Formats: sequence, structure tokens, C-alpha cells
Amino acid sequence: MGTVKITSKVEAAVWEDLKALAKESHQNVSGLLTEAISDYVHRRRIRPVVLEHLTDSMNENEELGKLLAK
Repeated sequence: MGTVKITSKVEAAVWEDLKALAKESHQNVSGLLTEAISDYVHRRRIRPVVLEHLTDSMNENEELGKLLAK
């Protein structure tokens, strides 16, 4: 898989924390950023699916919910 060069701005303190983490974990900043972006995208995409399943489950079990609420 190829790579893409990006440019962005982050708070200085966050940048320093990221560099420190890279050093502590023997990784490079680029690798940590790639991992962080990948995790973020995955979480943002999965959340709507989870909420949809929760809504479906609540709708399917509405009567049971009413009985339990009594």
C-alpha cells in the first residue's frame, strides 16, 4: 500500500506528547499517526451500525421492555 504525505496543525503540547510516545514505544511518529487515524476512522464507522442494531433490538423487544418496566 502506498503512502500519502499530509500537512496539518496540532497543539504543541499534543505534538510533544506524540513524539514522546513514539520514543517510548520505539515507533516513529508517522506510524503512530497512521494507527491513530485508522482507529478513529474505524470507530466512527462502526458506531452508527451499533446504534442501528440497538434501535432494532429495542423495537423488536418493545413489549418485553414494557413488562420489565412494571
